Amino acid sequence: MNYLIAFLIPIVLLIAFGSVLAYRMPQKRDIYAKEGFVVVGLSWIFLSVFGAMPFLLSGAIPHFCDALFETVSGFTTTGASILTDIESLPRSVLFWRSFTHWIGGMGVLVFTMAVLPKSNEHSVRLMHVMRAEVPGPVVGKLVSRVKSTARILYGIYIALTLLETVRLLAGGMPLFDALCNTFGTAGTGGFCIWNDSIAHYHSAYADMVIGVFMLLFSLNFNLYFLLLLRQFRPVFKNSELRWFLSIVAVATAAVMIDVRHLYPGFFTNFRYSFFQVISVTSTTGFATADFNQWPILSKTVLVLLMFMGACAGSTGGGLKVGRIMLLVKTFVREVRLMLHPRSVHVIRTDGKRVDEETVRGTASYFITYMLLFAGSFLLLAILDDYDMVTNATAVSACMNNIGPGLEIVGPTGNYSLFCDASKLILTLDMLAGRLELFPILMIFAPTTWKKH
Repeated sequence: MNYLIAFLIPIVLLIAFGSVLAYRMPQKRDIYAKEGFVVVGLSWIFLSVFGAMPFLLSGAIPHFCDALFETVSGFTTTGASILTDIESLPRSVLFWRSFTHWIGGMGVLVFTMAVLPKSNEHSVRLMHVMRAEVPGPVVGKLVSRVKSTARILYGIYIALTLLETVRLLAGGMPLFDALCNTFGTAGTGGFCIWNDSIAHYHSAYADMVIGVFMLLFSLNFNLYFLLLLRQFRPVFKNSELRWFLSIVAVATAAVMIDVRHLYPGFFTNFRYSFFQVISVTSTTGFATADFNQWPILSKTVLVLLMFMGACAGSTGGGLKVGRIMLLVKTFVREVRLMLHPRSVHVIRTDGKRVDEETVRGTASYFITYMLLFAGSFLLLAILDDYDMVTNATAVSACMNNIGPGLEIVGPTGNYSLFCDASKLILTLDMLAGRLELFPILMIFAPTTWKKH
């Protein structure tokens, strides 16, 4: 089928489907927490199905499970792929594949709120939608209206995207390559148009530019808003930012020491070590080296960074540094309470008290996260007879929206060997990880659909 038709058909179907939904407006339009979660979860599932149509209709990915897996991996900015020969695809399909990262990076519904004409009239209702889609333990408005907040976030997002594209063009990268790589970096996704990822360019300049921008897109976008307002002190005193930069620095130093025999010379060693550390912790998944062949210590550091992820309020995935920070502080508080039962210990972040509801929500999220990880890991072991490292890192890479894992799903491998049932489980893991677990899990909860 002509590639133009492969894209036109889903466009026409989406317009028709959207027109019907717009015509049949519900009588009750209140959006509370439950409704916000369900709206976000179902929207991402339906958009993923429609987004898979160009792959299916063009014949680039002829099987539905594979096309859905690739599309969800794009929208959720995971970067896990079932393709074995990326370079054989036409440019239109490659562009769409990379563009799904950029769309999903900031959030499909956040973009809708930024351009929706009447979104200011439903600011309180739409805040529940924004909380369900924007990653992090706490989500608030930058300004009084949700629409204005969404526009500010997307303005910063677009500005950083343009800046990276210009920097890559300045280094001699072709425009098409620069755009596709920027989409993958901005969404912290990791889809590349070459089989050997960013290593294809053999360019120290490209490695450092992409590495720096992966770091920038890993930070909380609220900090950029504060910088625009010239409020520098809150930025430099931000606890999550300091934790994140410290962890990246320590992890890079540890990997550099461990792989010093593989990359002689300080700059070359730093270039490869920093790139892979920030690629994993930002949950982008680009590769300039086959870290599957690195020493065990370096691989262990990268696996731990998979779980940590980026900062809250960024385009990155993972548990988020903010949650890790709260979990550590909660642990310290509980130890102190055991030693001094009558003492009062308040958890503070950036000098402000963290309310108990946030602490409880963080603990609940971590428990749910581990249960989902264990369940998915067990199901993969039943469905596919691969080694534990492959299955464990496949689940971790999909839940944390990273892409490459270790062994079979390493940076030079892919997910094509998994059976269809395993691919569907990993697809749900990607959606759950991108949407902070609960919007997807609530869809399958019977109580969600009961009328009260």
